[in-house]
Amino acid sequence: MRSSKIASGHAPLRPLKDPKPTPGNREHGGKGQAHCGASDAGTDPKNQYRHREYTTPTSTTGEPEAQCNSVVDGNFEEVCPEKVIKFKPPLYKQRYQFVRDFVDQHKPKKVADLGCGDTELLRLLKIYPCIQRLVGVDIDKEKLQSNGHQLSPYLGEFVKPRDLDLTVILYHGSVVERDSRLLGFDLITCIELIEHLDSDDLARFPEVVFGYLSPAMIVISTPNSEFNPLFPTVTLRDADHKFEWNRMEFQSWALQVANRYHYSVEFTGVGEPPAGAEHVGYCTQIGVFQKNSGKATELCFSEQHDQHVYETVYKTSYPSLQQEKMLKFVLVGEVLILVERLRLRQQRVLREQKDSGTNPGSTDSLGAPQIVLGAVFTEAEEARIENSPKPFCEGDKFFVPLQRLLAYPKVHRLRVDEERMRSLIAGSVQLSIDGSAVVDDLYKSWDYRFEDY
Repeated sequence: MRSSKIASGHAPLRPLKDPKPTPGNREHGGKGQAHCGASDAGTDPKNQYRHREYTTPTSTTGEPEAQCNSVVDGNFEEVCPEKVIKFKPPLYKQRYQFVRDFVDQHKPKKVADLGCGDTELLRLLKIYPCIQRLVGVDIDKEKLQSNGHQLSPYLGEFVKPRDLDLTVILYHGSVVERDSRLLGFDLITCIELIEHLDSDDLARFPEVVFGYLSPAMIVISTPNSEFNPLFPTVTLRDADHKFEWNRMEFQSWALQVANRYHYSVEFTGVGEPPAGAEHVGYCTQIGVFQKNSGKATELCFSEQHDQHVYETVYKTSYPSLQQEKMLKFVLVGEVLILVERLRLRQQRVLREQKDSGTNPGSTDSLGAPQIVLGAVFTEAEEARIENSPKPFCEGDKFFVPLQRLLAYPKVHRLRVDEERMRSLIAGSVQLSIDGSAVVDDLYKSWDYRFEDY
């Protein structure tokens, strides 16, 4: 991916133009109000402009389509017979993938998406195991209420819980208001957001996001107006956009903000231009800001704590192995599975010893652990298992030492010691008198016995 890295401290490329607000779109509470959090929302009744696939008269992949469309105001109007092609993958997916790759690279624990809209980006990010707090902020309360349930844990996430806790919260409010619950985040994303702000709110935006919230990293995307002439009959890409910047204007603004609030910034984008139009740059331009270490912001955070101006619309917590009841659930389940497999294996070994006339007490034919459990272990895992105390029989009772169970990867990864394991499983399985092993009947009434046939 092409990018240009510009450290804060350089002179801005050119003075920032004051964006001209669109009349009638500055009042609070409407679809086109200045604090609109849904990027590329416009007047599309389903607010799916983020999902719209831009078309351009020039093919970028050699797979022509039959018509070209106008995307202004969310209306797809046939305007010319030229062959066109859509971005593949669609532009909104490219933006989301950029954020996903960024999260995968930097492993942030606390992430907030300002102008989260239909919460699709949050749904994509909640699967990342590094994230422990995921927050969305939007001015459209109805949209948050209608999409919050899509962030709830699925049944499978209770059966196989995360390693770390995850809390997901949706807040209703403006991105230019200060709320102390967003302090201390590792990453804040603003995907196709700033172009919805009028000049007053755009001036406040850096003070709140960079100065007050001051996260470690910020990702901001916005349309590149130099790309717009490639669209048929497009002036602004959405009726709610108050402005659209070219690359010089965006970089000038970003550098001024980075200089003031002690960030460095790198410029890149998504949405490659078609062949022959490379000079216009990416369709979506992106600024990646990273806070300079050891630099303090101009605001005193201690005076800004406990400002809760946002309304909580939705909140949920995900099951994780950090919660004792979930850890117990998973541990007991793994122990029961292991003991059952080892019990059946012990039966097989005893039958083979009986058929071959081998001493029934011999353990020489127990076999490799991966054969028994139907899994392939690494050399280190296999050595750990083989070096642990082996299962044994006393009469019709089958004993599996806890240390043996702890040696298997699915139990070993839970990072519990023998004492902790004993306390967690004590009420769910039978333990030996000294508590060092799980005890089970060697033969069960439902077992298939060869001697019965």
